[in-house]
Amino acid sequence: MVTTLSADRLAELQDEGAEFTLVDTRPEDSYEAWHAPGAINFPFGLDEALDGRLSEFEETVGDAERVITICAKGLSSGNFATELESATDEYDVQTVDGGMKGWSGVYDHVDLGAELEFGLDERELTIVQLQRRAKGCLGYLVGCAETGEAVVVDPTADVDEFEVAAEEADLSIVGVIDTHVHADHVSGGRDLADSLDVPYYLGAQADERDVAFDFTGLERNEVLPVGERELKALAAPGHTSEMINLLVDDAALLTADTLHVDSTGRTELEFNQDEGEEGARMLYETLHRTILAEPESIVVLPGHVTVTPEGEFEHGAPGDPIATTVRDARTGIDLLAMDEEAFVERMADAGEEPSNYEEIIDRNRGELDLAPEDRVELELGPNNCSA
Repeated sequence: MVTTLSADRLAELQDEGAEFTLVDTRPEDSYEAWHAPGAINFPFGLDEALDGRLSEFEETVGDAERVITICAKGLSSGNFATELESATDEYDVQTVDGGMKGWSGVYDHVDLGAELEFGLDERELTIVQLQRRAKGCLGYLVGCAETGEAVVVDPTADVDEFEVAAEEADLSIVGVIDTHVHADHVSGGRDLADSLDVPYYLGAQADERDVAFDFTGLERNEVLPVGERELKALAAPGHTSEMINLLVDDAALLTADTLHVDSTGRTELEFNQDEGEEGARMLYETLHRTILAEPESIVVLPGHVTVTPEGEFEHGAPGDPIATTVRDARTGIDLLAMDEEAFVERMADAGEEPSNYEEIIDRNRGELDLAPEDRVELELGPNNCSA
């Protein structure tokens, strides 16, 4: 009987450098768009039989001994694993429970206070970066070790990950902040705030996005105390009109999808074609008048890292801090060296849009009800938030 392993265990095996061959049985176009690191493609249907294709598979995997199969939901890959085990005893065969849906729920918790120099006593300032491997989403737990209070910033719908992070850091969550109405993933902000009975914050300009639920608006330059720590809301329109960035104790800047470690956010997901130029000019102004006006030593903590079609982080690696500084962003990101007209022209061709982004926006504005079992399928596919 074929044994299953969890997506978290698959991640552990990859991190350990274990010897195995990961076989993705999805159609070629799905595989090419987005797959787990190291996977090779052997398309195989849910009801297909291996008869006549064993030699083809053997040529595909070479001298592999351990084979782990994966697909979208664990169905066709489970069928293939069963067929392979029945056809030959040459391989130790396992299959990933839940397939890529399971893989999309793998997280790493990175204690940035232990990894980065914030210019403060890191025993007092706690920042944990929660990295979603498959999508590159980066959420944060920001807290004060002295008082034990913390806020969560930009949580995904896997809210238990953020509660576990708080427990591990010996902190209590007293508020939840979404920096903007996300377009690439389902936010867990409202759900987490409701379950903990704590305030849910958005930028005050979210009123103009037809948000269909109650929230506490953070005004431009408003300071939110978290124990002895302070989070200052900086208006940062561009990626969206209501976007805020969060300056933490003049030491770290949570830039969400305004500025990533190697690019900027895109500007056309909220704005229609006629308004696309307006969004790009907003972002240019935000970057040069707000972000780059901060001291060069400020640590920049983005809301996403690009995940390549091969499933790798384009910058850094899972478990390592995904961060830059104002200085390094200024000197290392080509988009920031452009003049305004060149920047606006570049933003007009930001690349392929995130999957199902219009439905995701509607859900995050409260206009679309979405069952928990449906949200991961809505998010499946690569993250495309960078320009």
